[in-house]
Amino acid sequence: MKRNQLYLLVLACLALSGCVTSGTYQQKQLKAEKLDKSLKEQRGEYEMLAAENQRLKNDLAALTGERNALAVDKKGLEDSLRSTSDAKNQKIGELSGKLGDMEAENKRLKEEVTRLQTLKEEEVRKTSKTYGDLLEQMKSEIAQGEVTISELKGKLTVNLVESVLFDSGKAEVKSNGLVVLQKVIDILKTVEDKVVRIEGHTDNVQIGGVLARRYPTNWELSAARAINVARYLQQQGLEPTRLSAVAYGEYKPVASNDTDEGRAKNRRIEIVLVAKE
Repeated sequence: MKRNQLYLLVLACLALSGCVTSGTYQQKQLKAEKLDKSLKEQRGEYEMLAAENQRLKNDLAALTGERNALAVDKKGLEDSLRSTSDAKNQKIGELSGKLGDMEAENKRLKEEVTRLQTLKEEEVRKTSKTYGDLLEQMKSEIAQGEVTISELKGKLTVNLVESVLFDSGKAEVKSNGLVVLQKVIDILKTVEDKVVRIEGHTDNVQIGGVLARRYPTNWELSAARAINVARYLQQQGLEPTRLSAVAYGEYKPVASNDTDEGRAKNRRIEIVLVAKE
């Protein structure tokens, strides 16, 4: 009886001991599973963080490369800007120098224009005085229509019709013509800053008969008349360097050659005063 009770007690203790051990194991097993799950989760987070870290490293490397490239570009741009600035400053200096030269030249030209304008005004004044003196000196010839005097832009012209100076078909100045020429000469002697051009003109009637042996065309007749007048002016004291003789023949008419009156106007000697070149 007692032995059976002891056996039952032992069994009961063993049973109780087995139950405790089994419960602890299960608890540890659950804890282990939880730890394993947590480890897997942490490993996953680690891998994600590692990937993110690598991506950030790549981004940093890319940004560093861009920064270095920008630094190179910046230096190149600064060098380029500095070079461009130096070139522009040099160009500005050159242009400033040229502008200064142009302003100096412009000032010189203005002074020259003023000087020439003054000379021109003085020349016009003298020409106008000469014009007035000739009008006064030759008013009787002008009144008779033998002489006309004109002034245009500093050019003064004394127009003497053929009949005043020459007989028909002749090139020698007649005595009455010398008197008229002397009046012109007295004025010309006072005008030393002008040259005197004597121009011979004819009508379009061709020279014929015996006269043609001496003057084959109107060229020769107009030339001979102009030369004879120039020679007489020289004989009366005008400097030959101021004199010239020009022949126009029939080719510079002032009137129509269809009438006697027109042809008479075309047969003329013109004494022209122009400025020295």
